[in-house]
Amino acid sequence: MRSNNFKRDNHYVPRGYLKRWASSDGKLWSYRVLVSRSEVPLWKRVSTRGIGYHEHLYTRIVASGECDELERWLDVEFESPAEEAIQKVVSDRRLSPGDWRALARFFAAQDVRTPARLVENLGRWSQSLPETMQEALQRSVARLEEISAEERAVQGSEVLRDESIPFRVGIGKNSDADCGWIEVETVAGRGLWIWSIQYLLSRSAGLRALERHRWTILTPPDEMTWITSDDPVLKLNFNTPQKYDFGGGWGSPGTYLMLPLGPRHLLFTQVGCRVPPRGSQMDRAKALFIRKLLAEHAHRHVFASSPDKSVPQVRPRIVDTAAFIHESSQWKSWHAEQSQAERQLMGWVNPNSNTSTSAT
Repeated sequence: MRSNNFKRDNHYVPRGYLKRWASSDGKLWSYRVLVSRSEVPLWKRVSTRGIGYHEHLYTRIVASGECDELERWLDVEFESPAEEAIQKVVSDRRLSPGDWRALARFFAAQDVRTPARLVENLGRWSQSLPETMQEALQRSVARLEEISAEERAVQGSEVLRDESIPFRVGIGKNSDADCGWIEVETVAGRGLWIWSIQYLLSRSAGLRALERHRWTILTPPDEMTWITSDDPVLKLNFNTPQKYDFGGGWGSPGTYLMLPLGPRHLLFTQVGCRVPPRGSQMDRAKALFIRKLLAEHAHRHVFASSPDKSVPQVRPRIVDTAAFIHESSQWKSWHAEQSQAERQLMGWVNPNSNTSTSAT
């Protein structure tokens, strides 16, 4: 059952982060990458409350109903600890080792929690998930063959469920032979994404690597400010200004890791390399290039403290009515479709109906 303070509106770009670009009335400027018609203004003032979120983006389906555990966990473990550290950064105050760790963890959370990352994962899973599951299944079968019959009886129940992992495992014995079968089902959707977020932010070696990096804060030239976006973490593999990509890793040597923390402060490191002293000012050419990268990396929104004429030049928006309507429709049906698929997978009763659904 939902509590009265259930967190339905999931801000994948935290309001506490965006407020650094907002004026005293809590509003900042937003540039939409995809619009329905050319008459839409290039820049629009928006509230931090009304931007950078989707309903039920992180809602998890459990046997008892709907759970907002991930939203609360992200707040307690990553957003709130980083709030004081970010305030110190933008106030140019001294940072403790704990502050730097909080900033690194905030960087990690902001990297994995966005719709851009969801889209990336869904595309990758559509190609690799069947093979990955088959390999994992073969390893599991090999393990079962190695253990005793008593252990096998305990581990080989008909259906194994773990609410934190959206998998259904079926095991049975053929009636006409001295052998059996095992199958695994999953849904490549919200449940699997939520599990991957929790794994990357709690058990991965990459997170520990981020915490060990030597980070710094860089500022732009005096007449310039940093912009940000709905996908603000940059993991840059750079060769030349014409040859680069955003496919770097948290611990990949040479990768540039960057995240704007405010209009004048950029969290920065280069994996395995010395970094400039905190507060170093970038030259104009490098700062313009980073601003270009920030705009290019945006998913659907670029955010700024004031309208920026250069953003439409480096990131021309897409005017496509059909694509805009289709994407809006997908997000409207997101929660219902994902919830139904997860309940069908696990064979749970829908709390809003009198019927149960079985696994496919």
